[in-house]
Amino acid sequence: MPKDAATPPRRPMRADARRNLERIVAAAGELIAEHGADASLEEVARRAGVGSATLHRHFPSRQALLEAVFKDRVEALCARAGDLLAEPDPGQALSTWLRAVGAHAVANRGLGTSLMRDADPSLGETCHDMITSAGDALLIRARAADAVRPEVTITRLLKLVGAIALATEQDPDGAAEAELLLAIAIDGVRTR
Repeated sequence: MPKDAATPPRRPMRADARRNLERIVAAAGELIAEHGADASLEEVARRAGVGSATLHRHFPSRQALLEAVFKDRVEALCARAGDLLAEPDPGQALSTWLRAVGAHAVANRGLGTSLMRDADPSLGETCHDMITSAGDALLIRARAADAVRPEVTITRLLKLVGAIALATEQDPDGAAEAELLLAIAIDGVRTR
């Protein structure tokens, strides 16, 4: 018997469970903006008006909650990468996207840190995987155009962007400082 035949269909989420999920994600987004990605999960539950068990039923780990909060934002970054694949200058397309990732990470406190962490592989397609795939497509084009040094990988670039975001997210003008540092770093990855 095929595996699909033995697996019962998933029931749709009840309306109250869907509302709880939405409130948890909204509360987590607010708290992460205020306190960073290490915001208290208990405070997330309190602000959402749910119990801790409800939060953990929907999100078994902090990483799962972070992914839910950032997924829409990450999807927009990935769509931007897709749009940039049509740009005639592959090196500039990669640079433009890395700047967008950096600005996004600074604006969303804690994303820089979460970008540098390995996602839990059991969670399936993660925000980290989405960003890596989107960026890798741009990097492959830039490498083919000889616009980046051969040892540059998307993992290294994302670590660099994440480190810059992390280092500048507490600065009074973190976005401008991150932009400057990223410009210096991008210049360093270009082919000489």
